[in-house]
Amino acid sequence: MMSPLVGGLQKTTNYKVVLPFYIYASLGFLLGSLLLLFTTDAVGAHHFNPQTLAVTHTMALAWGTMIIFGASHQLLPVLVEGKLDSDRLAYLTFGFTAVGIPILIYGFYEFDMGWPMQAGAILINIGVICYLANVIGSSFKKNKRSVHAWYVITATLWLFATTFFGLLLVLNFRTPILPGNSVDYLSIHAHLGIVGWFVLMVIGVGSRLIPMFLISKYTNEKMLWCVFALLNLALIAFSVLYLVTSSPALLYIPIIMGLVAIVLFGRHCYLAYKARIRKSVDQQVKTSLISVAQMLLPFVALIAALAFLPNGQFPRIAMLYGFCIFFGWITAIILGMTFKTMPFIIWNKVYHNKAHQGRTPAPKELFNDDVYKIMLYSYLAGFIIFIIGIIVLNAIVLKIGALALLIAAILYVYNVMIAASHKSKL
Repeated sequence: MMSPLVGGLQKTTNYKVVLPFYIYASLGFLLGSLLLLFTTDAVGAHHFNPQTLAVTHTMALAWGTMIIFGASHQLLPVLVEGKLDSDRLAYLTFGFTAVGIPILIYGFYEFDMGWPMQAGAILINIGVICYLANVIGSSFKKNKRSVHAWYVITATLWLFATTFFGLLLVLNFRTPILPGNSVDYLSIHAHLGIVGWFVLMVIGVGSRLIPMFLISKYTNEKMLWCVFALLNLALIAFSVLYLVTSSPALLYIPIIMGLVAIVLFGRHCYLAYKARIRKSVDQQVKTSLISVAQMLLPFVALIAALAFLPNGQFPRIAMLYGFCIFFGWITAIILGMTFKTMPFIIWNKVYHNKAHQGRTPAPKELFNDDVYKIMLYSYLAGFIIFIIGIIVLNAIVLKIGALALLIAAILYVYNVMIAASHKSKL
């Protein structure tokens, strides 16, 4: 049985706009996993070091952000019930960010705050502005916008706030333009991106796609608006309190607000799962549902960070927090959703005008399901083992965990390339 998404995708964005983001992101995941394997020694150091910053920005930008750019260019018309405003802006988004990201990562790895990092940050900001213009232009073509569209619009505004603030921090290293040291603002910069961009976007799109893939009639817009308000208020409160107070205890307030929002979103997914019409759930959707549970791990780590960091009792907690986010729930939901969305894009490209000629393969036949399962097991093993390695600070355990994650990345790239290169068999 065809997914209800197919009909929507057939009327939406040109595959030439979308596929470059998927392919680039797969290579970003591979690069991030390679960097992790070769820089495991940095786990015992302070989180503000060249290797950790390079890995973090590879995963956040080359992997997470680029895959979201690709998927959202395809799914935005479904969410706003219209067309993408501009293919040209989408191409510009890819061009500027695709060039800017590796330059920025090189700047971090070499810890060169001069032209590489500044040029990379400027190019990324131009790409994000193009994306923001496209999102707003697409969303405001109609008088009415769904709650999902508002999630995407707001997340994109937070993304621009993140990248622009990041540019200011880069410039501040050489020319003082902020009242404090750039390192003092890193937590705000990180959470603008993590909560404002990733969490809001994932919940906004996931709350629409997960019920769709489950063929579930469950919907609860009031609850989604509540989650939307909680997350935005939590992010604003965290940023303000971080700047004006020296008491870590007050930061528990926005953290608890965020935790409540995640629990409510988890409940939304559970109720959609219970009300599903399709009783059998494929592995890709199961992976995405697992990632929802993984969203709780960073909050646990953040609460622990507030308890331990001031006393220096467990300095690796910041590393654990970041790892749970970028190699945890962000990666897990991408691993699931890539092979629920990308095959439909390829199917539409190859078979849309040939469906009348005979039986066409189902979208799920455009990639290797056995490879997907091995990738998933390797990913879960690597994720768990690396967390253990961070906790016990054992070099061998860290290498084993990083190697398993690298194997998962290689298999992911392999499957993406299989799907992307699929030719008609009719």
